Amino acid sequence: MTGTIVVAGGSMGGLRAAEQLRAAGWTGSVTVVGDEPHMPYNRPPLSKDVLAGKAPFASLAFTPKASAADVEWLLGTKVVAARLDERTVALDDGRALSYDGLVVATGMRPRRLRCPGPLAGRHTVRTLDDAKGLRDELTGPGVRLVVVGAGFIGCEVAATAVRLGVTEVTVVDPLPLPMAGPLGELLGRALLKRHEERGVRFALGTGVAGFRGDERVTGVVLSDGRVLPADVVVESVGSVANVEWLDGNGLDLADGVLTDDRLRVGGRPDVVAVGDVARFPNARYDGVPRRVEHWSIPTDTARHAAKTLVAGLTGADAGPGPFAPLPTFWSDQHDFRLQSFGAPGLGTDDVRVLDGDPEGDVLVGYHTGGRLVGVVALGGPATATAAARYRAQLLKSPALTP
Repeated sequence: MTGTIVVAGGSMGGLRAAEQLRAAGWTGSVTVVGDEPHMPYNRPPLSKDVLAGKAPFASLAFTPKASAADVEWLLGTKVVAARLDERTVALDDGRALSYDGLVVATGMRPRRLRCPGPLAGRHTVRTLDDAKGLRDELTGPGVRLVVVGAGFIGCEVAATAVRLGVTEVTVVDPLPLPMAGPLGELLGRALLKRHEERGVRFALGTGVAGFRGDERVTGVVLSDGRVLPADVVVESVGSVANVEWLDGNGLDLADGVLTDDRLRVGGRPDVVAVGDVARFPNARYDGVPRRVEHWSIPTDTARHAAKTLVAGLTGADAGPGPFAPLPTFWSDQHDFRLQSFGAPGLGTDDVRVLDGDPEGDVLVGYHTGGRLVGVVALGGPATATAAARYRAQLLKSPALTP
């Protein structure tokens, strides 16, 4: 088996793609291009243990499998353009790489607020350098932190800041409850109470109109007219897919890169996408293409996409069937954990308590048309274990009718 596969993106998705290409039988060359100078590392600890100063980089770095030891890594290098018909990609150092197969694994970057005011003192949390820079600013005396966005990362950062002893921590979000979008009202209220009991303040139902300060931020102006004093701001307002380099190839890049149910891009047998940049239809649910930003997705997509790509390049008659993962996520905040299996976001209109009580440890189910599509546990280890017992039931459920 000869030829070259280029993996565009050097994070977890790129690493898993390289490993899975070898597992799928590809013996040709594999080159991974990554814009960070580091080898792939685990991102979830960035907003928790790394920010808290309890996890050095060495503990985050992934160790590539022995089967991928011969993979070439071009780190600190960015893919800036692609010509899919010509099977070439251009790099920011002026080089061009030819390929037989291409894996799109360029992931996401943090969305930034477009509001008037200074940039100094405003942070995002996506990379190791982001987390280090934020920690340096949170460890001073009397720090007032404003976190914009009450999603998973925003709430994790707020919880870690309290743990660090930050003087004042306030979370701002236009929704009326934290994480109301993906989890609904019941757990949103439970999370609000838990965070407030541990010292986090909230300004909900309002957005950000601007930032006070000359060279550095000193306050956050809310859309309702209030001003929150701030020495440090964390913007956790969603992500933007890194797909600009694919412009001009006739692809659907409206929200990530659209794939088919085998993770092929644009119907091409020589291009696949993996990780949270891939917008794919999940045959387990309603077939609507969606991106999934969960930790398990890079591995799940890489395993399937590698088989698809190798089959396409070698002319094999039988590639893998439709991609139908069971999404899984967790989030550690303060002294409790959120653990989820399935797709709770599809069932927020029908949320039922399966076990426990929202005032304490609780397990809730999310339903669509009476069918259980997701479970979320909030609490200690026993509740997370209870959620895992529903995994088999969720795996056996028939597909939703579109």
